Amino acid sequence: MTTTAQIVSVLLVENDSNFRRGLHTLLSFYSDDCYLQFKIVGEATSCDQAIKLVVEQKPALILLDVKLDLKSPEDSGLKVLMDLKKLDYHGKVLILSANREDELVFRAMQLGARGYVAKDRIGSQLYEAISTVMNDEIFLPPDIATSFFRIFHFYAGRSLQGHSTIHLTDREQEVLNWLIKGASNEDISRYLHVTIATVKAHLTSVFEKLGVASRTQAIVRALKLGLVSGDE
Repeated sequence: MTTTAQIVSVLLVENDSNFRRGLHTLLSFYSDDCYLQFKIVGEATSCDQAIKLVVEQKPALILLDVKLDLKSPEDSGLKVLMDLKKLDYHGKVLILSANREDELVFRAMQLGARGYVAKDRIGSQLYEAISTVMNDEIFLPPDIATSFFRIFHFYAGRSLQGHSTIHLTDREQEVLNWLIKGASNEDISRYLHVTIATVKAHLTSVFEKLGVASRTQAIVRALKLGLVSGDE
């Protein structure tokens, strides 16, 4: 009996052109030999491009670099995941990363990613990872799974610590909650009926109290201290 191939539309979100070419080669190879047939419907190098292509192409699978631009921490895979939640995206997201930063992996999974593959393991793990997530299951290599659950238990045990050590005003807590949801400064300004300058001032205060320098660091730190929950 001949099995009909499943065609999977794929969006590549990766700013390294050489790595994107490598993904093209691998997906083409898989399409020749496997029951999954991959059709790349777009390539993006930034969060805005990614979201635009998701709306236009509605890909079934997104291969997403968790750190899109090291020079711009705000233009990250985490921001893409936050924006996808706003869109109520129903496809699958597989995280690709050059590093194994446990907290980034944990946060990405909290935001809806269905799996993680280290870039140095792409050749040996990508097809299994794609097959797994397209089968509506989670893919985490054993070493990453161990780290993931270690952090999960760590967060659970620290859920009250942040409230006793970090003292945010009510308005700073509101700003932080919107930050977790992926809201921009303009969004927060509109939701809270304050000026953008006021939002920036509150963010500066929050960053100082958390000891961080960016929105992504603030999100990870706030989760670690239990100041917000992962399903905000």
